Amino acid sequence: MPNKQSTTDPHPFHLVLIKPSHYDDDGYVIQWWRSSLPSNSLAAVYGNALDCAQRSVLGRDVEIRIQVLDETNTRIDVERIAHGIHAAGGDALVGMVGVQTNQYPRAMDLAKRFRAAGISVVIGGFHVSGCLSMLKQRPPELEEALGLGISLFAGELEGRLETLLQDAASGSLKPVYDYLGDLPDMRGTPPPYLPPDRIRLTMGKRASFDAGRGCPYLCSFCTIINVQGRKSRHRSADDVERLIRASAEDGISNFFITDDNFARNQNWEAIFDRIIALKAAGLPVRLVIQADTQSHRIPGFIEKAGRAGVDRVFIGMENINPDALKGAQKGQNKITDYRSMLQAWHRAGVLTYAGYIIGFPGDTPETIRRDIGIIQRELPIDIMEFFILTPLPGSKDHQRLVEEGVPLDPDMNNYDTQHVTTAHPLMTKAEWEAIYREVWDLYYSDAHVETVLRRARAWGYDPKQMLAKLFAFHAPIVYERMHPLEGGLIRIKRRRDRRSGFPVESAWRFYPKLAWEFLAKYAGAYRMHRRYRSILAKVLADPNPSAYRDVAMTPDAEGQEESLDLLSATPSAQAFVEKRKRMAARRRVVGD
Repeated sequence: MPNKQSTTDPHPFHLVLIKPSHYDDDGYVIQWWRSSLPSNSLAAVYGNALDCAQRSVLGRDVEIRIQVLDETNTRIDVERIAHGIHAAGGDALVGMVGVQTNQYPRAMDLAKRFRAAGISVVIGGFHVSGCLSMLKQRPPELEEALGLGISLFAGELEGRLETLLQDAASGSLKPVYDYLGDLPDMRGTPPPYLPPDRIRLTMGKRASFDAGRGCPYLCSFCTIINVQGRKSRHRSADDVERLIRASAEDGISNFFITDDNFARNQNWEAIFDRIIALKAAGLPVRLVIQADTQSHRIPGFIEKAGRAGVDRVFIGMENINPDALKGAQKGQNKITDYRSMLQAWHRAGVLTYAGYIIGFPGDTPETIRRDIGIIQRELPIDIMEFFILTPLPGSKDHQRLVEEGVPLDPDMNNYDTQHVTTAHPLMTKAEWEAIYREVWDLYYSDAHVETVLRRARAWGYDPKQMLAKLFAFHAPIVYERMHPLEGGLIRIKRRRDRRSGFPVESAWRFYPKLAWEFLAKYAGAYRMHRRYRSILAKVLADPNPSAYRDVAMTPDAEGQEESLDLLSATPSAQAFVEKRKRMAARRRVVGD
C-alpha cells in the first residue's frame, strides 16, 4: 500500500503515529525484541492515514509522510524524531494511538517532550474515549493534557482523520474532538494495515483486523460497549477478502480478528464463507478470534469457524460462580453450558483460551483455590489467563465508583488488570495481589500441565505445540511479573527510558543489575522449560494416547448435576441449576 504523490518537490507534512507502551513497577518502559501482538488500533489509524495520503487531503502540493511506531517493540527517540521533522521542514502532528488507561502516563511523558519541541500532539484511544463517554467531569489527567496544548480525540477515526490533519496543517487544532455520538459505518472504510517490517517485530508474524465493532451485552467491567457501542457494525465480506489478499502479498496469512465478540458480528457467516472460499483457492489463512460462551448455540458458527481456519478462540468465561456473573451483568454466561461449549470447540479442532477474573465481591483466597481446582477437573480448557477485577475508566463499574466517591488508585499506570486499584469487601490488598499471583501456579501446576498435554494428544493436537503455548503463558508472570499478553521475546530495558519522577540510575548500578536480572530470569525460565519437557516426554511415552479420558472430556449427561462440583459446590450454583431445570420443564410443557 504505497504512498504515491504526483507533485514535484512537495511541501512535507509529518504524521507520526505512536502506540505507547506502559511502565513496569520500577518505572521502565515495557519493550521487547519481539512483542506479543500487533496493535490493531495502530493498524486501523495507519490504514486511514495511508488513504488520506493517497487522496492528497492536504492538497497536491503537500506530501504526507507517515511514520508508524509501536513502542512495545521499537524505541521512541523523541529528540531524533523531532530533529528529523525540523530538518525536513513542514508541519507535523504526533498521534498517540489507541492509548489505554495503563498507557496514559507513558503517552503523556512522550507528549510533553514533543510539545516542548514545538510539535503538535493528539491523544486518542480507550482512556480518553472512556472518560468522556462515562464521566460527568473530565478527570485531572485529561485536564492536564489540555493545559499543555495537547488535543484529545474521542471516538473512531474513520471519516474524521482528514479533518484532524487539515486542522493540524492550518495550526487550528481543536482541544477536543468528540465523535462518541457518531459511530461510523465500517463498510468500505480503509482496512487496518501495518507494513511487513512492523509485523516482523511481533511474534508469530501475525497481523490483525477488526471485522466488526460493538457488543450487545452489558458487562459492568467492560469498556467496549460504552466506547464502540452495543450495535454490531461490521466490514463486508468483500472488505475482508481485499484485506486478506493484500496481506498475502506481504507474506502474511495469520490473523487475529480483534472483535471483542465475533460471534455477535452480524456478518460473521458471510465473512467465514468468504474466508473458506479463499482457503479452498489456496490461501493458507489462520485465525484467532474472540467469542462468547453462547457461541455454540449459533447454528453453524463453530463448524464454520473451524473450516475458516480458526485454530484458537478466546472466551471470556470470567468466573464459575453465578452470583459473581450476575453481579457483573454477565448473564449470558451460564455455567450449565460451559462444558458443552468448550467440547464443541474441541470437536472443531480449535484450542480454547479462557479469561478468568480474580476479585469479584464474593471471592476469597479459599474460594478461588477451590474454583481453580474445579476448572482443572471438569472444564476442558487448554489455556487460562487471569485478570484482577479492575474498574477501568469507560466501564460502568468505574462510573459507579467515581459517583459514589469510592477511593480509587490515582496512578493510571496501575490500571492494567494486574494491580489492585480499589478495595475488596473480603480481601486485603495484599491477599488479593497474592492470590492473583498464586492462581497462575495453581493452574499451570506440573500435574495439570500433564493433564492438558494428555488431552491434547487424545484430541489429535500436537503436544509439542501445546507445551510451547503453556510455557508462553506461565513463564512471563513468573519471571517477568507481567501478563503474558503484555509479554514478548527478550525484554529490552533502557537506562534513560524511565518514567518521569523516577531517577535515571547511574551506569555502574543499572547495567550490572540488568545483567543479573537477565541471567536470573532466563535461567529460571530454562529450568521451567526443562521441567515441562520432562512432563512432555512422559506423555509421549504413552503407547495408547487416544484412550485417555477424564471428567472434563466426557460429554454431559442428564442427572449429572450432583456429580459435578461445577454445578453443586456452592449454593448459587445449585440454585442456578434448579432454575435452569424449571425453565427446561416449562419449555417441555409448552412444547407438548
